[in-house]
Amino acid sequence: MSEENFVPDFRNARVAPSPNHNARARAIDMIVLHYTGESAEDALAHLCDDEAAAKVSSHYLVHEDGRIDQLVAEARRAWRAGASLWEGERDNNSRSIGIEIVNLGHEHGYPDFPDRQIDAVIALCRDIIARHCIRADRVLAHSDIAPARKQDPGEKFPWGRLAAADVGLWVAPAPIVEGAALARGATGKDVHDLQTSLARYGYGIAATGTYDAETEQIVAAFQRHFRPARVDGIADASTIGTLRHLLTASSALA
Repeated sequence: MSEENFVPDFRNARVAPSPNHNARARAIDMIVLHYTGESAEDALAHLCDDEAAAKVSSHYLVHEDGRIDQLVAEARRAWRAGASLWEGERDNNSRSIGIEIVNLGHEHGYPDFPDRQIDAVIALCRDIIARHCIRADRVLAHSDIAPARKQDPGEKFPWGRLAAADVGLWVAPAPIVEGAALARGATGKDVHDLQTSLARYGYGIAATGTYDAETEQIVAAFQRHFRPARVDGIADASTIGTLRHLLTASSALA
């Protein structure tokens, strides 16, 4: 673990410094939420390891009992998002603050997030939002900015609860009903319009008019965040309706 120390930006955090960071290339305007996919002990060791081949870090680590560690000062660029794309920007590490939430993840049973942990995430995010004037639609999931690689924090994460506490943007998901839907292999104007709408919100997708594997991955990422009752990568009426309402809510923020 790094010997470097700093004053925590969030006063309730314990400093556990990571050496894995560098200078930012732009101002902070985004929060990205992750889950660790491993235990707290393993995550802390991993995020603070300067000898591993894949050096990674995060600004914060939120434990299951609500304790918060700050690993990297917010003024510095933590190395956690990897290859990503949002609003046409690829260096999302430079523009964001990353929060790792201790959870074993999909590969290890994907347990529920404890209430104490979510309360701590809300308190931390509210503090960051106030200090950096972050818009609600820029509180994002790792899976939003890297949909081909990541699922976290996943469909169990209570985004609606965060939004009720003024963290992030949320609309009530449109009801799921059986009927026509867009899926892999579909082509035409409806697919083009779907891709255009996803790109308008920020997802890294080109409007090709073909429902390909990339479109399926991005629709699944959208569902994990905004329509978690069914995550299948199929753009049914519920998914499209939820996206339409979300765009309306997002446009009111500008």
